[in-house]
Amino acid sequence: QVQLVESGGGLVQAGGSLRLSCTASESRFSMEWYRQAPGKQRELVARIIISGTATYADSVKGRFTITRDNAKRTVDLEMNSLKPEDTAVYYCAARRSILTSVPDWGQGTQVTVSS
Repeated sequence: QVQLVESGGGLVQAGGSLRLSCTASESRFSMEWYRQAPGKQRELVARIIISGTATYADSVKGRFTITRDNAKRTVDLEMNSLKPEDTAVYYCAARRSILTSVPDWGQGTQVTVSS
């Protein structure tokens, strides 16, 4: 099981920016960011595979950018033009392969956007 350590959460005003980082103990095919707001289901925010191909939830397209450094085993989520509805606990996740149904999870980091 890979260990995932996140950092970078915090409190920011609407319209502001935050950068989340996650470091994995081992390389993984897919690195992902999820979020879970109070009373809501955990949802996929962005995914990037080892080739660098990235996909995003519609709600964050054009505002968030996911990047990874395969040599450093890191994945970052740059979040711009933040909205109060982006408030959630953000989780880093990793999948060994495209066939992995259940990812490994980080501990989560709180992002709070004030209006």
